[in-house]
Amino acid sequence: MAVKIRMKRMGSKRKPFYRLVVADSRSPRNGRIIEQIGTYNPLSETPEVSIDEDKALDWLTKGAKPSDTVRNLFSKEGIMKKFHDSKAK
Repeated sequence: MAVKIRMKRMGSKRKPFYRLVVADSRSPRNGRIIEQIGTYNPLSETPEVSIDEDKALDWLTKGAKPSDTVRNLFSKEGIMKKFHDSKAK
């Protein structure tokens, strides 16, 4: 099973809100998920990102691949650096 960490769109028209979820890559964007690991609100004055680092690192070590957008969010939060440092040990 190919597992991805990606964004699930929530909210209403023109007011998007996203959940960062772990899902099977074959399932639809807003379909069945395995676990929710965070949220992202791009509409606030400073975009709000809240990520459970422990869950994110756990899924990355299990082999889950983040989407490009999620990888950028993880990099800004410092999660990708922690993941690469833990892999190097």
